[in-house]
Amino acid sequence: MITGIHHVNLVVPPGTLAQANEFYGGTLGLTPRAVPQLQRETLAWFDIGSSGQQVHIAFGKAEDFAWASSRHPCFKVGGQEELQALQERVWGHFEKGGESAPKAADKPGEKNSGAEGVEYPTRFFARDYAGNRLEFTL
Repeated sequence: MITGIHHVNLVVPPGTLAQANEFYGGTLGLTPRAVPQLQRETLAWFDIGSSGQQVHIAFGKAEDFAWASSRHPCFKVGGQEELQALQERVWGHFEKGGESAPKAADKPGEKNSGAEGVEYPTRFFARDYAGNRLEFTL
């Protein structure tokens, strides 16, 4: 029986682990964790709080980066204020730019880029520096 998700694996262009650490560790606030010694230069792992769940970042090929893809993980946040604060940080990094900046982000206070309706809780979307779509919700 499945009891949860251990990790989600996202792919990024080769040679961009520094950007992964800045975005996933710095902007999103996930906790970096050790990777197997032989894969130190090709992987980055992050803990999602103390849940036991993780985000793994690995190098992918050019065909893995479909900009318009709707594939995405959805990250749950503890409350409305935390969700707003996270959206502000992601938006701030988007506006600041740089190699690790998100390629897209929903602007705080404006309509999110996902489907709308009463079935959907408060949320926002962004695309990391490699184009991976990310959803954040309560």
